Amino acid sequence: MTEQPDTPPRPDPRPHALAPHGVDAVAALAHERVDHRFKGLPPDAAGRTVGELAAQRRALFDGGFTTPVLALSADALEHNLAALERYTGRHGLAFAPHGKTSMAPALFARQVERGAWGITVATVAQARVCQAFGVRRVFLANELVDAAALRWVAGALAADPGFRLVCYADSERGVALMDAALAGAPRPVEVVVELGAGAGSRTGARDAERCVAVARAVAASPVLRLAGVAGYEADMPEPSADRVAAWTRRLAALAVALDERGLFDGLDEVIVSAGGSAWFDAVTGVLEEFGQPLSVPVLKLLRSGAYVSHDDVQYARLTPFNRVPHEGGLRAAFTLWAQVVSRPEPGQAFVNAGKRDAPQDLHLPVPKLVRSLDTGAVRPAAGLAVTRLSDQHAWLDVAEGTELAVGDWVGLGLSHPCTVFDRWQLIPLVAADGTVVDYVRTFF
Repeated sequence: MTEQPDTPPRPDPRPHALAPHGVDAVAALAHERVDHRFKGLPPDAAGRTVGELAAQRRALFDGGFTTPVLALSADALEHNLAALERYTGRHGLAFAPHGKTSMAPALFARQVERGAWGITVATVAQARVCQAFGVRRVFLANELVDAAALRWVAGALAADPGFRLVCYADSERGVALMDAALAGAPRPVEVVVELGAGAGSRTGARDAERCVAVARAVAASPVLRLAGVAGYEADMPEPSADRVAAWTRRLAALAVALDERGLFDGLDEVIVSAGGSAWFDAVTGVLEEFGQPLSVPVLKLLRSGAYVSHDDVQYARLTPFNRVPHEGGLRAAFTLWAQVVSRPEPGQAFVNAGKRDAPQDLHLPVPKLVRSLDTGAVRPAAGLAVTRLSDQHAWLDVAEGTELAVGDWVGLGLSHPCTVFDRWQLIPLVAADGTVVDYVRTFF
């Protein structure tokens, strides 16, 4: 694919860095001891720190790793980080990638280093991980009504003037619950009004009238501050580029309507945010048309998250880069390596990775590669298909004439990044030559 050259960067969302305590916390991950908690890692590495193991630069296939083992491609990861940095910069967008995809602070740090405005999360538990690792801006894409969670938010904001958290509201009842839980809080919690993507979609107020009522309730609260409008387009029934664009225009029109009512008075900027991983091109087109029509500057905030690892099925099919290939592209970064443990029948094989290791919520894994145990040669996995997952086995159909021996390694492509990361606590980061150069720690 041909990629466009870099263009002037997005509006500056400084600071482009983690808070100092977060830099220290990310660095401290290298001092964690390797032990039985981390599946797939070499048993003889027990007691070493993650940093010490990384410095050994072991080979994935003959460095003592046990199967199944998940490998994250260092080259594909870097490619994907750069791709969205270029894309958002080219289109004048700020970017808060969804952190629930990876829940990996080291990846959050790399995303922030590549210009991310902040990190998006779905729960306060995820927000706490972000705050602990120094993410200065957290966008919580949910209405927050848990009193204990709101008290934590209030405390975090009070303790750190540099920390910022924005959350959704889509109901007056939700606003009232926030009000009650935050009574007396020294800093207001920022709130964006969530516009739903129509009947049958996920959360969000269903029409502009309801959104205006919610916005007025937020603006009237002494402990909340109206910060803008947002939503999620991909869960609308039968999404298409035209339907997503039409919804994004409704979102932009809502921002104008709230501004005309004076509800953004006194703000330094207004957030207008949308854009999952499947339709961000349609969202981008409308946000570029939207310009800066409000009485205060607009921060156009994209939130795509699956790009960081991409995948081999779901997002390989849905990525907007399929529709706009001139903008660039993404690479699948995950390979789950498992070993053939049984060939009970000529057309049947079993490998030792199952539901505990690979997602199946959207699609079954896809065989990509086979590595011969006897020769070390790697070849395409032609003639193999995963038909079913058990807890700790994948069922493989083996076409007639296909060579596959007990002990061979099978590299599986996976679908849906958000349900890959959460099965692995410490993931080897692997260079193109098979050398493990680092490890990615997740916090689910």
